Amino acid sequence: MGWAARFLTAVSFLAAGVLFAPDALFGGAPGRPAAGVAAARLAHVLCFATAWGAALWVTFIGGIVMFKHLPRHQFGSLQGKMFPAYFMLISVCSAISVAAFAYLNPWKTASTIERYQLGFLLAALGFDLSNLLVFTPMTIEMMMKRHKIEKDLGIGGEVGRSRNAELAKTNPTLAAMNKKFGMIHGLSSLANIMAFGSLAMHSWYLASKLEL
Repeated sequence: MGWAARFLTAVSFLAAGVLFAPDALFGGAPGRPAAGVAAARLAHVLCFATAWGAALWVTFIGGIVMFKHLPRHQFGSLQGKMFPAYFMLISVCSAISVAAFAYLNPWKTASTIERYQLGFLLAALGFDLSNLLVFTPMTIEMMMKRHKIEKDLGIGGEVGRSRNAELAKTNPTLAAMNKKFGMIHGLSSLANIMAFGSLAMHSWYLASKLEL
């Protein structure tokens, strides 16, 4: 399914929601929230859910499956294309979630819990932006340089266990590149986990608001 078809599908579902439950989105009826508040709630929930789901999949499922079943250089090249798009998506979603939550809960009138939640959302946005703008570009650059060194040594096409560590013992250039890559990749992974943890804290808050 192409991007145009996916966008059309999403718009169609939104249109169906407006058609069958217009008050839930636009308000206006007695007991219903005003249009701006309802729209902010919808934006916050949808964007939070998108960021949370994407982070869960990429961090704990998709990346692990690809690592176990793809040749190592192919896996790295794929991650190099996917990660910028991933961090762009969750950064935009986190930014919208922050804006919507701040609109719904102005700082001056917000409770202590609501202020903490805004802090968690801001933290997630900060960690995502640090990955998007700093760590991911550096990681990709280091990865491509390491790939070149490994190709010259005839490795990188294996699936799973690599000979990298073995060859690095006798190759100072590869060892130095491994150290740089490990440091940058570690910071990127840490930022991603911290962002995921911040979203996890907000999920508990949203769950406490549900009435099932």
